[in-house]
Amino acid sequence: MKQKIKLMAHQIALYPNKEAALLYAQALVEGGAEILEIQIPFSDPSADGPLIQEACAQTIAAGVRVKDCFAFIKSIHEAFPKLCIYLMSYASILVSYGLESFVLESKAVGVSGFIVPDLPFDSNEGLIDFAEAQGLLYIPVITTSMSEERLERIFACGFTLVYCAIRKGITGSKTEIADETIVFLDGLKNRGIKVLAGFGIVEKSQAELLAPHVEATVAGSVFVEIMQKQTKENLAQDKIVLLLEEKSKELSGK
Repeated sequence: MKQKIKLMAHQIALYPNKEAALLYAQALVEGGAEILEIQIPFSDPSADGPLIQEACAQTIAAGVRVKDCFAFIKSIHEAFPKLCIYLMSYASILVSYGLESFVLESKAVGVSGFIVPDLPFDSNEGLIDFAEAQGLLYIPVITTSMSEERLERIFACGFTLVYCAIRKGITGSKTEIADETIVFLDGLKNRGIKVLAGFGIVEKSQAELLAPHVEATVAGSVFVEIMQKQTKENLAQDKIVLLLEEKSKELSGK
């Protein structure tokens, strides 16, 4: 019997183009992803590895802007109204757009919460208040190596959902999930904190190992790598769609 795994799939808005991106989002969802983490492309994505950096650079070079990304998210929300969508971005994009306007626009297109790696809870420029006013989540990013003091300060704020990077560094390379990582995640779970856990999740065995200990497993670069085959290996778009759906099924246990 297959183990059902709650999967959050990461996608860069409008990569490699609008038509393909919509088909790819559909493939991820039909493959079993229950959450989409949609990233607004950024010129210096400091938490992301080379695959996502390259995809962001190509999307920006194509002229994609924040408003275009909101329109893309709206299309996905209309196609899958029950799908949970978290918007991932970097602080300068939100600040440049105007935090309150960014939150209001996000709410209007169907976003449920925000993941902003370089906008910590204690220096959030008002994002938490704006989000809460609209019934949206601010999802703090934590690491397994974060100090106990820092973690306690985060948890004292009452956050019920966090994003945990299960290793140091940037996304992309496969992560070996250590026993101490599982202990750390169980400690959060025992405190009633739900965890989205990722960084380097590329195969079924990793997702199966994490699943009992987290709210959802997160996979991103593995999907971006498949998407890049359209140009790098000249694969047909329908083949990419099939590969994405198959990988999503693998990681979700569907």
